[in-house]
Amino acid sequence: MEKPAGAPRVKLTISKEDYLKAIAEAEAEEGAVIGATIARWLGVSAPAVALALRRLRRDKLARVDQKGRISLTAAGRGIADKLQLRHHLVERMLHELLGVEWYKVHDEAERLEHAISADVERRLIEKLGPSGSCPHGNQINKNASERRRMGLQQLWETPPVSLVRVDSMHERDRGLLEYFDSLGVRPGVHLKVISRNYDGTVSLRIGDKSATLGESAAKKVWVSPAPKR
Repeated sequence: MEKPAGAPRVKLTISKEDYLKAIAEAEAEEGAVIGATIARWLGVSAPAVALALRRLRRDKLARVDQKGRISLTAAGRGIADKLQLRHHLVERMLHELLGVEWYKVHDEAERLEHAISADVERRLIEKLGPSGSCPHGNQINKNASERRRMGLQQLWETPPVSLVRVDSMHERDRGLLEYFDSLGVRPGVHLKVISRNYDGTVSLRIGDKSATLGESAAKKVWVSPAPKR
């Protein structure tokens, strides 16, 4: 991938790009980011994160403060933003142009985003537009605080007997996305929250089917009030 203007002359690898994008995404979703956050986000070991952070700090792409909180430098942020844009464009290309199922496109885009050239990026923007939602309903650079300002909330937070529209969802867990798809929980779908249960689950009505989600899964789905008919 080409380095953004002003980026230091360092050797960019797929691993470095993955770490930079993961830091940016985790920060947007969870706020303060520490090494354990990135280990969980990427599914890697703590020693692997420590080694990667040493390299990113050496290359002036990331910082770690005295409390262990990780942040990106301007150069690191530029690289992460570019990767996020290309990931978004590849997901939309796979789903909108090639018909790949929505729950499959994240993993494919994780691989293809590193190979996108500036020319292909430009052509995808011309074809798909510079904004819009990915197949999981997510928009570029919309963090949790911004979602709440837009009136969205996690499905887990939704009061019983509420009619809601599924707006977006966490996209990094392929197994969870396939499970959502099997239940009919997809972006754009309307559902009814029936009850919050003592066992830490939420009961839903999706069309003519009933479903139950645990707290962890219900926190991965963002919803908005369904339009009144």
